[in-house]
Amino acid sequence: MAKKKGSPNRLRIIGGQWRSRQVPFTEAPGLRPTPDRVRETLFNWLQGKIVGARCLDLFSGSGAIGFEALSRYANEVVLVEKHARVAQQLQENLTRLGADDETRGIVVNKDAIQYLEQASGAFDLIFLDPPYRKGLLPKVLDIIVASKLLKPEGLIYLEHESEEAFDPSAWNLQILRQSNAGQVSGLLLEIEALSSNLTMD
Repeated sequence: MAKKKGSPNRLRIIGGQWRSRQVPFTEAPGLRPTPDRVRETLFNWLQGKIVGARCLDLFSGSGAIGFEALSRYANEVVLVEKHARVAQQLQENLTRLGADDETRGIVVNKDAIQYLEQASGAFDLIFLDPPYRKGLLPKVLDIIVASKLLKPEGLIYLEHESEEAFDPSAWNLQILRQSNAGQVSGLLLEIEALSSNLTMD
């Protein structure tokens, strides 16, 4: 169904305590909410990993993934968004959902790279959906790995253009799961264990 002229953009949370709740989001260049089907696949992959987790939604945009994680009882989600109006809407939505107590949902209005360079404490889950064709993923992963922002058994979910050659092993990451939706590839990654190269008797 086409969106009525002048009507707000709406995002539906698909699972957890806020299942079927809808929240508005603000349009901005390059902002594209992760579709329901992709989110459903991702959070099926993450069953058993979300409850109690500390998460980073680095290029938060509409907050689709961050709100989904909070709805499924993540302990803390940091939503980083550089556009002021979009970040303000994220904060308003956290208030609307009752997750704005600064111990669960935290909005940071800052450039993603600047945030990473100043971040402290490691995350259980990091979600990366940067603007396409900006070459941001290598720089982001360089900082995450160098600054040890991912816990040893933590996971990274990232999306990138299918046409882009991307080798996660360059950051000592290995692919656990992979999906393709149109022109977008989604990868669930973990730090490659040193023992994985050892031959078993």
